[in-house]
Amino acid sequence: MDFVRLQYFMAVAQAQSYSKAAAALSLTQPTLSRQVQLLEAELGQPLLERHGRGVRLTESGKAMLAHGRSISAAVDAAKADMAERLQSPRGKVRLGLPPLVASLVTPDVVQQFLQACPDASIIVEESLSIRLREWLLADRLDVAVLFDPSHTAQLLTEPLAREPLVLISTRPLPERVKVAQLVDYPLVLPSRPQALRMIFDDAVEDQQLPLRIVAEVDSIKMVLSLVARNVGCSVVPASAVKTWPGSAPVYTAQVSHPVIRNRIVLATPAARPHNRLVKAVHGILKPLMKQHFSA
Repeated sequence: MDFVRLQYFMAVAQAQSYSKAAAALSLTQPTLSRQVQLLEAELGQPLLERHGRGVRLTESGKAMLAHGRSISAAVDAAKADMAERLQSPRGKVRLGLPPLVASLVTPDVVQQFLQACPDASIIVEESLSIRLREWLLADRLDVAVLFDPSHTAQLLTEPLAREPLVLISTRPLPERVKVAQLVDYPLVLPSRPQALRMIFDDAVEDQQLPLRIVAEVDSIKMVLSLVARNVGCSVVPASAVKTWPGSAPVYTAQVSHPVIRNRIVLATPAARPHNRLVKAVHGILKPLMKQHFSA
């Protein structure tokens, strides 16, 4: 379908007159009439009918006018989008990251974002997933990485990775440790309501194990520090070993029967459309998360 002919038809329909539309378009009336006739021939049905004071739309013409307006709006949107892409986006994007994720990806995210959007700025907030989720809903963040968030229709989530939990220690460990065997180890665990602690508790709840939990702390960073000081062992995501703080080697064992996995998602508020800055953060985070967290 010729878009110019469609525009000519719309001009006649809106003016309800060939002569008025021709004058507005700087065309002769016969030329305009011929273009509309060619459109009608292509569609196989009349769109306009003449009367003493001008023209009126047929039923098909009314439908075609509605289609034409939608097509014209889509063309305008495409032109605006292409024009915008010639310019560097401006503004500010607010990103929330859990501490473990922040420690691994923040420098790369910030550097790549500023390279892609040099006229914009980025704010990175670090906190527990449960708080980041609240901040998304309260419009304090535009996008966040969350561990195992509870479902809500107010957030759009996209899976990023799932990784197994491992037992870590400064002492040698077997290759695999069953969940039931964790009773043999003094444990340093994240405290509730940390997402990692919640999924760990859900996995061991049915077995009613007499676990020996010697310490509970708020952050994975502190968990690793205490394990490095031989306070106890811990069960952490496999990626946490990358941030091991100790000079002595760390030993790991796969946790099995059952295997415990976390779920990492990229979340945005459902009520707010993705602008170019949020889309830029999405594009940067996905490969970085795959690099550091896929298992």
